[in-house]
Amino acid sequence: MLDLRPVGYVIGLLVAVLGVAMVLPLLVDVAEGRGHWLVFAEAGALSILAGGLIALACANGVNEGLTIQQTFLLTTGVWMMLPLFGALPFILGATQSSFTDAFFEAMSGLTTTGSTVLTGLDALPKGLLLWRGILQWLGGIGIIVVAMVFLPELRVGGMQIFKSESFDTFGKILPRAGQIASQISVIYLWLTLACVMSYIAVGMSVFDATVHALTTISTGGFSNYDASFGAFSGPGEYVASLFMILSALPFVRYVQILNGNAQALHRDPQVRGFLMTIAVLVTVVFVLLQNVFPGEEERVLREALFNITSIISGTGYASVDYMKWGSFAVALFFFIGLIGGCAGSTACSIKIFRFQLLFASIRAQLRRIRSPHGIFTPRYDGRPVGPDVLSSVMSFFMFFVLTLGLAAVALSLTGLDFITSISGAGAALANIGPGLGPIIGPAGNFSTLNDTAKWILSISMLIGRLELMAVYVILTVKFWRA
Repeated sequence: MLDLRPVGYVIGLLVAVLGVAMVLPLLVDVAEGRGHWLVFAEAGALSILAGGLIALACANGVNEGLTIQQTFLLTTGVWMMLPLFGALPFILGATQSSFTDAFFEAMSGLTTTGSTVLTGLDALPKGLLLWRGILQWLGGIGIIVVAMVFLPELRVGGMQIFKSESFDTFGKILPRAGQIASQISVIYLWLTLACVMSYIAVGMSVFDATVHALTTISTGGFSNYDASFGAFSGPGEYVASLFMILSALPFVRYVQILNGNAQALHRDPQVRGFLMTIAVLVTVVFVLLQNVFPGEEERVLREALFNITSIISGTGYASVDYMKWGSFAVALFFFIGLIGGCAGSTACSIKIFRFQLLFASIRAQLRRIRSPHGIFTPRYDGRPVGPDVLSSVMSFFMFFVLTLGLAAVALSLTGLDFITSISGAGAALANIGPGLGPIIGPAGNFSTLNDTAKWILSISMLIGRLELMAVYVILTVKFWRA
């Protein structure tokens, strides 16, 4: 019989940690003097108490490692339970959100999607705005650990190709996760502090710089303003672009750099492919915008760089309403969002390495057709790619497209138009943030959608953030019989 105690123990501890994290927005609300701090006191106490009781109840089942079944359940269970408690400040606080809206906001935060149902952000208590940033920051570091420790072991979506780079963790997942998380946390924290200081240097207030640094480094995209990053048009967009790119690169390379391998980033084919893709796309949009902003070359470059980087990294900030840039730009932005950043980063969506493996497989197949008697093996980073990796990647592509289609159809059945349905499904599954169209586009948000649509999108965020297979496998009968 499957022992759920190790899973419950870790989830309980993380829920308690989430409750402790509520102390920070509590202190901010105390300083602001609006009396909103009681919300975080209540929500924090509930989270610490519930998490602590769950951990204590399951403590006698903890051992050195997790089975594959337990690992799948833990990976999915964490992202299902934390939004439940992360939603409490939205329900009890100034927004007085419904459970559906609060869960949507918390799920969007922890999965670093960045879609929001809240309006009037400019007037919300500072503690609540900080809490949104903390949710994304915690979700960002959490997904890095998942991508480096759990997904390679679970052989999800071709992630096993990075197993040797993410340390040997099989049978020792809990201890290794702690070791890797400590190394990543230092890098993650220093990047965040550097981003804060850079934002302050270009004119942001300390509070705005802090919150936006949390949501930039996590490539989350929550902002303190309804206008999103449009409230900081100018040099701040260059700063944001730089740190969004840095956060979309594989964090294991930063660890290697700290350990003396100065060429780690340069030699990674993911990094080269990601940066080249951004350069090409920015050039295309720069040419396209010459007619939109005639004679404003610096602004054209800035808006092209910022918005391309924001969408491809899955951050989801918007500095302008790019729906006004024409139909070609709109279509381009939809497909850009499905590319994503590098594996092992805070970025989301399909990821660059899967496209590289797909093209390598296609290239090898074309060579086989031209030379039927030749032996051609797809290679990645100079190494041959095994059939298990290619099969996993192809399955990921198939399930991604299938899930995108099913989510879009489900959304259309709730009464949404085609653009809203397809772009909403894409934004949620790829964890991008804004969709397209007048309702959920860069100038709108998700507040007017009905509850059914919000639940479909919340589930899609979870599935997309955990690379699809990690969620789907626990829905099979054989998983529970194993």
